[in-house]
Amino acid sequence: MSSIRRRTLTLIIGLLFAGLLILTAFNLHDSNHEIDEVYDAQLAQHARLLLGIMRMPNSSTDQAQLYHAFNLALSQAIPQVDGHPYESKIAFQVWSRKGSLLVRTTSAPALAVPPLEPGFSNERDAGDRQWRAFILDDQDSGLRIWVGERVDIRSDLVGRIMRHTLWPNIVGSLLLTVMIWLAIGWGLRPLANMAATLRARHSGSLEPLHLEPLPSELEPMQAALNRMLTQIQEVLGRERRFIADAAHELRTPLAVLRVHAQNLLEAGTEQERRASLESLLLGVDRAARLVNQLLTMARLEPKAQQHHTQSVDLAQTVRESLVQLTPWLLSKGLELSFDVDERDYPIRAEAASIDIALNNLISNAVNFSPANGVINVRLRQAGEQFELSVEDQGPGIDEAERERLFERFYSRGNAHGAGLGLTIVSVIAHHLGGRINLDNLPQGGLRATLSIPCNQRSRLSSAWMPQRGQ
Repeated sequence: MSSIRRRTLTLIIGLLFAGLLILTAFNLHDSNHEIDEVYDAQLAQHARLLLGIMRMPNSSTDQAQLYHAFNLALSQAIPQVDGHPYESKIAFQVWSRKGSLLVRTTSAPALAVPPLEPGFSNERDAGDRQWRAFILDDQDSGLRIWVGERVDIRSDLVGRIMRHTLWPNIVGSLLLTVMIWLAIGWGLRPLANMAATLRARHSGSLEPLHLEPLPSELEPMQAALNRMLTQIQEVLGRERRFIADAAHELRTPLAVLRVHAQNLLEAGTEQERRASLESLLLGVDRAARLVNQLLTMARLEPKAQQHHTQSVDLAQTVRESLVQLTPWLLSKGLELSFDVDERDYPIRAEAASIDIALNNLISNAVNFSPANGVINVRLRQAGEQFELSVEDQGPGIDEAERERLFERFYSRGNAHGAGLGLTIVSVIAHHLGGRINLDNLPQGGLRATLSIPCNQRSRLSSAWMPQRGQ
């Protein structure tokens, strides 16, 4: 795409010359009209003055002498010497009542018959030259006066007027074009300075822009660029944290897997090899759970991305998740119950985010439930909140550890856990505009409650599903 300066200048100059062309056409038409009006008025005035002279009360002899004197004077006119070149382009003729020619200039066109219609007319002579004529017919004196003017006089005058008008306009327009070019350059200088500053920055520089002074039109652009740079910094920071967390947390499981592999190689009996192989499989499962949890955390962290939420029924979403979890719970020797009031629970969220939170809460409950235990899932409305709770029959938690349970990689009493389950639930609760609470039950066990505002707009977008047993 061409530069803004070139596009703007092309548009302005195009409009300028288009306007000049329109004005020139209008001036040409107006000049023609006004000159025709003035010259027609002069023709009519000359005819009446000539009529006044011809109607002077003289005898026939005096009139004949007057006509002779007229013709003699007009025939002796030499425009190139003692007159004007236009004299030969202006003429008149006078006829008597009987049609005889009384007075005629030498430059007048030869008319075999006097014109009959009085007023203005356009005529051509034998040389195919066009004349503008005015005929005045006087009934009292019986005189018919013809006064004419060559049309090329008017055309020449119009051409002179247009040349004297057009050339200053063209020169002025060119000067105006140069001034407009300089003015546009001056006006776009802040934009050029911003572009030069951006080009001069190092490709890895993410510092915000601080251009001063800055026109008000460029302030939104600078603010948008600074927001984008901040978001890039956040993304890079999340990537660095993820890499650091993954490197830190995977170091130990990989070391353990190596030990189990070595034990497997060095095992002397079938029983030792089987024990080492089982330990190796458990280590692989733990590493897989850790990787899944790390990926889940990495996907939950972005907050500035566009999220696509929809209206979902929380109760139906929970039912569908529990249907998927039931075979896994039965394989663990546990029972599952779901207690919900029969009503609608509308929220705006991604069903996958609810599924992930419920999976993690139930996985924690499974890890600490005794054999043949029961996990209770309840859904209630409390004021402006929907409360989704998961209760187990485990040992509960120490009050001193309550806050630490939401920290990354903090695993309490679960050797196979990654320490990210409750952290993920906490992040989901934050994005849903709610919260997560942990409470010990009086009869023993732990209740984890996820509170979600009714009809809230979720800020979480989830296009992924969790692995069972995380």
